Amino acid sequence: MTLTVKEIVARIEERSKDARAEYIEKCEEMAKRPRRDGLSCGNLAHGFAAADPGDKLRIRTGAKNIGIVTAYNDMLSAHAPYKDFPDQIKDAARKAGGTAQVAGGVPAMCDGVTQGQDGMELSLFSRDVIAMATAVSLSHDMFDAALCLGVCDKIIPGLTIGSLSFGHLPVLMVPAGPMTSGLPNKEKARIRALYAQGKIGREELLEGEMASYHSKGTCTFYGTANSNQMMMEMMGLHLPSAAFYNPDTPLREALTRRAAEHVLEMDSSRAMMHVVSAGSIVNAIIGLLATGGSTNHTLHIPAMARAAGIIVTWEDFADLSRITPLLARVYPNGSADVNHFHAAGGMAFVIRELLEADIIARDVVTAMGKGMEAYTREPFLDGGNVVWKAGPTRSLNTDILRPASEPFAAQGGLKLLTGNLGESVIKTSAVDPAHRKVRAPAIVFDTQEEFLEMFKRGELEKDFVAVLRFQGPAANGMPELHKLSPPLGVLQDKGFKVALVTDGRMSGASGKTPAAIHITPEALRDGPIGRVRTGDIINLDADRGVLEAEVEDLMSRDAARHQRNSHNGLGRELFGAFRSVVSPANEGACTLFE
Repeated sequence: MTLTVKEIVARIEERSKDARAEYIEKCEEMAKRPRRDGLSCGNLAHGFAAADPGDKLRIRTGAKNIGIVTAYNDMLSAHAPYKDFPDQIKDAARKAGGTAQVAGGVPAMCDGVTQGQDGMELSLFSRDVIAMATAVSLSHDMFDAALCLGVCDKIIPGLTIGSLSFGHLPVLMVPAGPMTSGLPNKEKARIRALYAQGKIGREELLEGEMASYHSKGTCTFYGTANSNQMMMEMMGLHLPSAAFYNPDTPLREALTRRAAEHVLEMDSSRAMMHVVSAGSIVNAIIGLLATGGSTNHTLHIPAMARAAGIIVTWEDFADLSRITPLLARVYPNGSADVNHFHAAGGMAFVIRELLEADIIARDVVTAMGKGMEAYTREPFLDGGNVVWKAGPTRSLNTDILRPASEPFAAQGGLKLLTGNLGESVIKTSAVDPAHRKVRAPAIVFDTQEEFLEMFKRGELEKDFVAVLRFQGPAANGMPELHKLSPPLGVLQDKGFKVALVTDGRMSGASGKTPAAIHITPEALRDGPIGRVRTGDIINLDADRGVLEAEVEDLMSRDAARHQRNSHNGLGRELFGAFRSVVSPANEGACTLFE
């Protein structure tokens, strides 16, 4: 039976009734706290000892005070622009009669830097560290509202989870924007494929990568970072259409200043606990499906929802996918980047189309008030101030962005797979329909390196399904396996039927090869994937939503023993407790909730 958006929202609300009531009660109790008025004179003096004299007086006399939580560092292109944001926010807050203080910083690591390296084993867990660091930052009880400065993969989900512990406060996410377009994505993919085949050297590869990732701002492909920005728009936690304006431009600075003014204007009816609801979580999923966004959000959205007392399952993703058309093709699902997507109509167009097609939860609270209509508008500068005007009513490039009446596909870009290997997800929007069904013998690997060594030796020139196990959150923190994408793509281009099946994850850049990822339960927790043997026939059928090992006695076999992963070095030894308590992937791979 095909369910409507309203029916899915209602199902989630019913499932979450007790947890949501407990969360709302907690937030309402926190809202009754006196905050700064409840601090002793010593507490308060510590809280503004370093402030500008004028700010000190304003805080002392009860002006609204914004807590800034920042993920700034100058190594990562996406977060480097945040260096100047606190000063811009403080200045705007003063002019609006309030104040702002940097409440704290959170770590921001880059999957692009750690891809295929040992440090990637900290990546997913960094989300939960960021959530805790956000809570520490806001725990001083000095703040009436918060602005969170973050963009990339784990940072936005972490900031959201942490902010939800302060659901009584108004909160806005403040984006920094994507870098300008560099080397075209098709050319980048071609260079990577040539390197994977040994046809060019590291020097040529590095030149291509530098031409792609070349300045301040988010990477321009539609991976997890830019999917985050889409998600914040769909959840009403941004100013409208704020996501995709480039850094160091007048409009970007004006939007940052306006965020400070706006969060001071937000009252308790638009506090975080009201903005993040079952409806807004459903809208985040719909946006993900409509734009072909990152598979990582099948982990992050359930974790964020749980922080708000909302219980979301992969079944909800699957049911929403059946009714959500695919409206966008952005790399790796097409050749365009996010700057081209934004120019073609961007989020204002997508939200307008979803509203007109009635594929959105309308009855939601956002930072702008009631409903999603405000998010069909775009910002412009008028004498240095931001004004919003109606966004485009038609796509300016139908190769990138299409109306709901003529989508790229009738259903969204993610599928739930079930069968005797457990539950998993697959991103179909980047996979040609001809490659969505693979039935072939398994070749079992315990590490990425084993796969890459076989590829280099020419031993994978055949039809096969790579079964890569012991890559789940409990095993090694669930690192991305994106290093496998170029060789798998090369083999597929040669005409072989290939696929990946793993309890690990790929990334927001999941590509053209079918990949059944996030298999739950994982191998380390007695999942069936740990009993697959090389030579077993694996049937992956993304169209039917099936993933099976054609083995009658699968669970009667002895489970493989996990001996390969080292947890020493690069701080991995510090995360033993995380690995021991982390929830399954289908519950968000999270360590924060009982």
